[in-house]
Amino acid sequence: MDLPNLNKDRKTRRKPTLDLGNMVFGKVPPQSKELEEAVLGAIMLEKSAFDTVIEILKAECFYVEANQRIYRAMTSLAQKSLPIDLLTVVEELKLKEELDLVGGPYYVSRLTNAVVSSANIESHARIILQKFIQRELIRVSGEIIGDAYEDSTDVFDLLDDAEGKLFQITNNHLRKNFDDINTVLVKTIQRIEDMRNRDEDITGVATGFPSLDKLTYGWQPTDLIILAARPSVGKTAFALNLVRSAALHPTKPTAVAFFSLEMSASQLVQRILSAESEIWLEKISRGKLEEHEMKQLYKKGIERLSNAPIFIDDTAALNIFELRAKCRRLKNKHNLGIIIIDYLQLMSGAGDNKNSNREQEISRISRDLKGLAKELQVPIIALSQLSREVEKRKEGAKIPQLSDLRESGAIEQDADMVMFLYRPEYYDITANEMGESNKGETYVKIAKHRNGSLDTIKLRALLHIQKFVEDEDGGEFGGAIPGGNFKPVRDDDGANAGAKLYIQKGSKMNDGNFDDEAPF
Repeated sequence: MDLPNLNKDRKTRRKPTLDLGNMVFGKVPPQSKELEEAVLGAIMLEKSAFDTVIEILKAECFYVEANQRIYRAMTSLAQKSLPIDLLTVVEELKLKEELDLVGGPYYVSRLTNAVVSSANIESHARIILQKFIQRELIRVSGEIIGDAYEDSTDVFDLLDDAEGKLFQITNNHLRKNFDDINTVLVKTIQRIEDMRNRDEDITGVATGFPSLDKLTYGWQPTDLIILAARPSVGKTAFALNLVRSAALHPTKPTAVAFFSLEMSASQLVQRILSAESEIWLEKISRGKLEEHEMKQLYKKGIERLSNAPIFIDDTAALNIFELRAKCRRLKNKHNLGIIIIDYLQLMSGAGDNKNSNREQEISRISRDLKGLAKELQVPIIALSQLSREVEKRKEGAKIPQLSDLRESGAIEQDADMVMFLYRPEYYDITANEMGESNKGETYVKIAKHRNGSLDTIKLRALLHIQKFVEDEDGGEFGGAIPGGNFKPVRDDDGANAGAKLYIQKGSKMNDGNFDDEAPF
């Protein structure tokens, strides 16, 4: 019995090798000369035609160089508020000394003979744009192929450059049209009706804190939210609480993308497990868990989180192009609902402006983040560091303010909301005016809110389990943070008072029971 020749069968099944020479060489680039002439002729025949075309086409979109020059002349006339017709275009070309380069008055007059009216001019202009984008894709692809053959080119720089060039085509030439008021009204009324039919007041992604939801109605699509604090106050822990609240929402779980430029994915997951299972982070990090704690970790932590729509990226020095590409893929594949970045100052720019300073780079990053939020229709929460200016202020005036943001001008301008985390104990303020311990007391101050009110809410930080909970006092404080003038309370030996954290009744402890207090 003869055995079949497997290698021969494999060769017959193999796809033919792609020959780039056959795809490019000997072929005419995508173009439509007749439509270009028809569009230019229509502009010279009807006054309103240019206003329609200018929203779609730029001069470089025309394939024929003569047509590019004529279109630039038309643009120049429009900028001077002069009429655009056969005679004015010829005169403008004469002034620019380009009339002979386009073929003389005969060629310009021939354009008007090519059309009867400006009917369908918008459709014709869009076809010209499509041909131009095809040519641009061919050009960019050729550059990418050429760079890929260079051994000296770093592959990550190549990927970043390729992403940037493709995005530039989209960003520069695919512009959104205006929405008429009727279209916007229909969408707005539909949104109001949807909110009326809801049982809850939250219209965006739930924050997990009722008092914060009262102020924000949840994180709203297209919003850029800045969460700022000094180091070690609890920005990352608070952000991970937001991740859990969104992804594990009982009725409306939301896909979350968490980009960590500071910590590894493993460290972040340990923190999430600690908060969800309510087992001390130190025990989880060291692996010193009792048998009942392991069961608790699996039952309350791992089982709940295993299917949660949480996506963590711990790429260091992530740039805005990589972030945009990853978020677009997550949006298309998993219907991404919220993006969190930890933290803003560790991000890098596009890399095309080597001479720009750090403030200009952060300005561009914050502007691009706002653009990404609008493009994907999702809220973006970016963590940010505060400058040391807050430390220099006298005691009792260390509550963060907008001017404390590093590179604050651009961040403050682009953000829809700016929130500050403030813990009095961070500045050795360990008791309130009544002498009661304020261990873990945390204030979330909304310093800027483009679509709502400014206020301050009070939370309790249980940092041993990386968790924030509503304070028993709860509620808003009218924008003022109690304790702004508190002085540190110390024991006789100089140590900080309040060695224990008192957990309010109703808070679950590690064994699942309710205790009045537990050591911090």
